[in-house]
Amino acid sequence: MNVSLLAGWFPWTVQLAAAAALLVAVGWRDRRWRLRRAPIAIGAGVLLSAGLGLLAVTAGGITDPLPLGFWLWLGAAVTALVVLVLGWRGARWWHRSLAPVAALLAIVSGANALNASTGYFPTLDDAIGELSGAPLPQQVTLDQLGSLTGKTSTGRIVQVDIPDTASGFGHRQELVYLPPAWFRSKARPKLPVLEMIGGEYAAPDNWVRAGNAVQTADAYAAAHGGYAPVLVFTDATGGFKVDTECVDGPNGNAEDHLVKDIPPYVEKTFGTATDPHKWGVVGWSMGGTCAIDLTVEHPDVFAHFEDISGDLGPNTGNKQQTIDKLYGGNAAAWAAHDPLTVLAHHPKYKNTSGWFESGDQEGNHIEQGKQLSAAARKDGIRTQLSVQPGRHVWQFAAGAFAEALPWLAQQLGTPGPHQGQPTGGPSPKPAQATGLPVTPRQ
Repeated sequence: MNVSLLAGWFPWTVQLAAAAALLVAVGWRDRRWRLRRAPIAIGAGVLLSAGLGLLAVTAGGITDPLPLGFWLWLGAAVTALVVLVLGWRGARWWHRSLAPVAALLAIVSGANALNASTGYFPTLDDAIGELSGAPLPQQVTLDQLGSLTGKTSTGRIVQVDIPDTASGFGHRQELVYLPPAWFRSKARPKLPVLEMIGGEYAAPDNWVRAGNAVQTADAYAAAHGGYAPVLVFTDATGGFKVDTECVDGPNGNAEDHLVKDIPPYVEKTFGTATDPHKWGVVGWSMGGTCAIDLTVEHPDVFAHFEDISGDLGPNTGNKQQTIDKLYGGNAAAWAAHDPLTVLAHHPKYKNTSGWFESGDQEGNHIEQGKQLSAAARKDGIRTQLSVQPGRHVWQFAAGAFAEALPWLAQQLGTPGPHQGQPTGGPSPKPAQATGLPVTPRQ
C-alpha cells in the first residue's frame, strides 16, 4: 500500500483508465448518436458540471482556488452519468457497464487531483489509514503507558480524549507523541511541549501521516540522547470542513481549547514542563496563522512558535467577511486577534521567539512573513525568516518543521546533549537573528 498518490504510475493509471472507460462508454454507435445525442449528452455534462462547481463555490463556502484537474475530472464524471442516461436506449451492454465505471474512476482522479494540490495523503496507505481510522505506527493506548519503561530508539504516539472543561469545544480525539527519553524510568522527565496545528481542512493526525512529524522528532531524539519535545497533535477545528482560525466564535471556542484545555491536561497526564517558556506552537497554513496569533496573545502559555506559510492574520475572506463569520460581527474581537494590532499595542515580549517559513512559490506568504517578522522583532520577539523551494503543500510543511525543530528545541530548553549549533538551523550571527533568509535545505 506504500504507493504514491502524488506522482508516479498509480495516479496516471487511474486517469488513463478513466479516460478510456469514458471514450468506450460514449462509443461510436450509430449516426444519430454520433451527430445528435452524443453532442447533447456531452454538452449537458459540461453545463451540469459548471452548475455543480458554481454551487460548490457559493453554497459550500470555498474561498481557495481548486486545481484545474479537479474541475476537469468532475466534468468527466458528470458527463459519464449523462451519457449513461441519454444513451441507455439502444446501447450495447459494455456502453452501459463502462459509463458508471468511468464516472467512478473520474471521481477518484478528481479527488486525487485535489489531494495532490495539498499533499494530505502522500500514499495509498495514508489515505486508507485516515479514512478507516487505522492506528498509526508506534501508537499505544493511554493504559499501556504506565508499564512502558526502558530503552527504546523511537517514541510512541498515544490517542487522548482531552476534556473540554474550560472551552466546551466539541473536538475529535487528539494525539500525543512522547520521545524515547520519556520511557527510560518511571520518573518522567519534564519535557517541553509543542502544540501542532494543521490547515483549515484538517484532522489531528495530518501532522503524523502527511507532515512526517514523528519521524522528524525521532531523528532529532536519536541525535540528542533520546530527548525531544513532546508533540501534541491538536484538533483546532472540530471537523474537516470547519474553519475556526483558532479563535473563539460561532464555530466554537477553539482558542480556549488550545490555551485552557490542552496545557493543563498534558502537564498533568504526561508530567511535562509547565513553564510557558517551555511551550510552543507549530502550524502550517491556517495553523501557521494560529501559531503566531496564539503566542502573541497568550505569552503566559506559549513563548515560541513556527509559522509555516500562514496568513497575516485569521481570515475567512475580506475583513468584513472575517468579522462576520469568525467573530459574529464583533469588530473588537477581530482587532484582539489580529497579530499586527496585538503587537502594536503589547509591551515588549521577553524570551519569546518565532520562526517564519514560506515556499518560494508562495509570494503572498513570503511578504506576509516579512511583515509579521518585522513587527515581531520591533516588539522584542527574536525571529528567523526562511524562504525555501516549495509550494503550499503538506510536504513543504514537513520539510519546514524538520529544518526548524533543532532551533525550536533549543529555544524550548530541551534536555540532552547539544554540541555546537543545532542541525538545520542558522548560525547565531546578528544578521540572521534579525530575520534574513537562512541557508536553503539540501
